Amino acid sequence: MNTSYKYQLTKRGKAICPACECKTFVLYIDSTTGAPLHSTVGKCDRADNCGHHYSPKQYFTDNNISFEGVKNFTPYQNPSPKPQPAPSYIDADIFKKSLQGYENNALIQFMHLIVGDEATRQTVEHYHIGTSKNGGTIFWQMDTAGKIRTGKVIQYAADGHRRKDVMPPVSWVHTILKLPDFSLKQCLFGEHLLRDATKPVAIVESEKTAIIASVYCPQFLWLACGGSEGLNIDKCRCLKGRDVVLYPDCGMFDKWSGKAKALRAICKSVSVSNLIETAATEAERKAGFDLSDYLVKFSTVDFSKPQTPEKKHPEQNPNEPQPEQGKQYTAYVSDAGTLYIPTPPDGRTTYTVYPSVEAYNKRLCQYPKIIPMPDVEITEMKKVFINLKTLTI
Repeated sequence: MNTSYKYQLTKRGKAICPACECKTFVLYIDSTTGAPLHSTVGKCDRADNCGHHYSPKQYFTDNNISFEGVKNFTPYQNPSPKPQPAPSYIDADIFKKSLQGYENNALIQFMHLIVGDEATRQTVEHYHIGTSKNGGTIFWQMDTAGKIRTGKVIQYAADGHRRKDVMPPVSWVHTILKLPDFSLKQCLFGEHLLRDATKPVAIVESEKTAIIASVYCPQFLWLACGGSEGLNIDKCRCLKGRDVVLYPDCGMFDKWSGKAKALRAICKSVSVSNLIETAATEAERKAGFDLSDYLVKFSTVDFSKPQTPEKKHPEQNPNEPQPEQGKQYTAYVSDAGTLYIPTPPDGRTTYTVYPSVEAYNKRLCQYPKIIPMPDVEITEMKKVFINLKTLTI
């Protein structure tokens, strides 16, 4: 016999359990209205580890509510959300003063070595990259109205990776300046570029990846969400009606595929690239391999123009960055077995150095050295070739 109760456990969503503080608390709802009886009335589904259960009967008893009056009882309703304060902005003069000091900015100097002087200059201007007093890179968050929401400050080493000896690893301009009553509402890094409506949008996690990718793959507008959790509906409302490709870091493909489902309600189209998921080795996965780590292995001129969908596999994105196939890339091996790879391949100003060919092929060296070309004599070295399809020698 089926029995219909006025109050039943909801089948949609869970709340924080008042006993174990896990998000495992199933609320009792009014079966006629769907509204929860009260935020404390429910059952934890961690039966073995918690088992907390506060029934409607106990709730009415504890609050001296007559069961006869239950039919007329007004169930608990969640309070209306408080209106959000308007976002605060950084003064334009502060922003302008930061647009200098690039000779002390380690990330910008790294980019000079990788992509060359002119591409670096254009990228700095494009994204309004700043420099802090201690040489940190400032990634300004400028919205579509051209207003500065805040600036994210990160210290980099000469190899282009974050310095691990600096704490905190990330600072914020509004915090450094101790601005009173500052109401922070972040936007996507590079959001101001959306004024160009002619290109599809590509989103990555880190700001560094966005600026490097913009040089290699200019067919996209490259934006960054600031971390795997930074990709959310609130930030992405500015993408309404746009074609978007997501490039998650290694290990984040499934997570971002789930986020893509929500974004499809806003965007014209959303796809998720598995390029990094398939290209990374096991060692690179552990190191948190991302798109910029993949791109800097190539010359910018080795990236072909987007192919037409008819010439590509139907499951591939027609705008996916791909090096020209069939080409080989020259490198050099010393008598001691040390591998020297000219970088950037088009500008040829430095060598990226690996301890051995095996260390390169198996990605055993997380952070290879980068040294100026004049410091190395290669005339007596063995010439080897990197296969641009497999990235191995």
